Amino acid sequence: MPLSLVIDPDAPTAPYEQVYAQIAEQARGGTLPAGHRLPTVRALAGELGLAVNTVAKAYRALESDGVIETRGRHGTFVAAAGDAAAREAAAAARAYAQRARRLGLDRAAALTAVEEALKVAYGRDG
Repeated sequence: MPLSLVIDPDAPTAPYEQVYAQIAEQARGGTLPAGHRLPTVRALAGELGLAVNTVAKAYRALESDGVIETRGRHGTFVAAAGDAAAREAAAAARAYAQRARRLGLDRAAALTAVEEALKVAYGRDG
């Protein structure tokens, strides 16, 4: 299953953001399964008509967010999506808890803020 990306030069988002978003969406949606080998930075840049640094920037951001992983000379692969999402959510929760504590919120107030944010994000019934 080949990687399918379309870069719109007229889009308001930068090309590296388009690469990032499309790979992340395909990885999280299962179109690109965990373990799928991605093209090299140079090869993908050539296919898309982008600068090598543009694709490299997208790959670095994807790796930083746990969407992909580089295995040295073996290449770059889609990481296990559930693991990446769980790690990212745990990191965000830790950061929030630390910030809420610095702000002087007690546990109940911090939880109320999270519950309200989740209602907005997922809808009142979700």
